[in-house]
Amino acid sequence: MPKPVCVPCQRFFRVEKNGFWLIEGAPTHARALPGTEELGSWKPYKIWMGDKWKCHGCGAEIVVGFGLEPVAEQHEEKFERMLAGIDFQVNDC
Repeated sequence: MPKPVCVPCQRFFRVEKNGFWLIEGAPTHARALPGTEELGSWKPYKIWMGDKWKCHGCGAEIVVGFGLEPVAEQHEEKFERMLAGIDFQVNDC
């Protein structure tokens, strides 16, 4: 598989961490703003694992290489236990 490319830097991204865990947030109301604009309006919904890559030109970081299914979802018994230690949440739909 080809490496992701940073368009502004014209460089390949490099793997920083395989097995990067993240939480996918779900909005608590219909008009929740995405990203970091309104953190209190998002709650943990799914847990995913991917690979974190970095451009060593500009420092941009991306996460790619997710599986087809999340590792856990909010309705599963293991979900709350697995949330411990994951400190990155994506707030977007």
